[in-house]
Amino acid sequence: MQESFIKKKYAPMENGTGDNEILKLAIQKSGRLFEDSVKILKDCGIEIRNGHNRLKVEADNFPIEIYFLRDDDIPQYVEDGVADAGIVGENVLYEKGKEVAVLERLAFGKCRLSIAVERKEEYTGLQFLHHKRIATSYPFLLEQFLKKNQLDAEIHEISGSVEIAPGIGLADAVCDLVSSGSTLFMNGLKEVETILHSQAVLIKNVSLNKSKLAILEKLIFRMHAVQQAKHNKYVLLNAPNDSLERIISLLPGMKSPSVLPLAEPGWSSVHSVLQEDEFWEIIEKLKDAGAEGILVIPIEKMIV
Repeated sequence: MQESFIKKKYAPMENGTGDNEILKLAIQKSGRLFEDSVKILKDCGIEIRNGHNRLKVEADNFPIEIYFLRDDDIPQYVEDGVADAGIVGENVLYEKGKEVAVLERLAFGKCRLSIAVERKEEYTGLQFLHHKRIATSYPFLLEQFLKKNQLDAEIHEISGSVEIAPGIGLADAVCDLVSSGSTLFMNGLKEVETILHSQAVLIKNVSLNKSKLAILEKLIFRMHAVQQAKHNKYVLLNAPNDSLERIISLLPGMKSPSVLPLAEPGWSSVHSVLQEDEFWEIIEKLKDAGAEGILVIPIEKMIV
């Protein structure tokens, strides 16, 4: 998405540091991204109390104000500068086509925008969709997909309960968000094409002043620490000294493992960090190398 920079005037801050500045962050007020958006802020040490039906709250210990909005409205609010930044699904962001900057992919709210047809249909490829009626809440993204593949299909824009459209004769296919696929299955549909892989992203207004950008950078720094922690485990183990060299070679860690002598002669305690995706394979190799008493501890924050 191309960015255009909108000129805005901001009141000058004392000493130019923005000490009195507040960052306005928009998140979903309900729905699939709400809980994870609140959780990542709390994991970042930001204390917010979103009481019942409150649409705006200010954090107690960080210069940030949270706006609880409909997800469809977040890109517009950020583009207009009503909110400085926002957390929104890529599916909504690209459907709305607003001029904002994407800063971070947040690794939650993962789903895909897909085309599905009735399970009884014999899907033979993209040409099956030619001259078909497709129901969707994402007409822009669907239209772009159809144009890219030179398909002439009729788009029926509806909001909510898209998956029932084929069953009531409104459409031949649907284009909707899919997570597990269970909703499609329950409505007699099967997924045949994926248009977009989506997750929650952090976006910002393209014309933030320096003081608000500084606050946003502090927030991103904290988010990185939280995300790094989720993908790593802290490992402690006891190792016989005659196997230390082999065990250490299996544990690269952030730089190199920490090795401390135990009270029992001939043994050492080894501390390291393992990535989640290689964890089990390495643990098995450590046991084969003679490691004992292996403890695995979740990491709350991780600064790299």
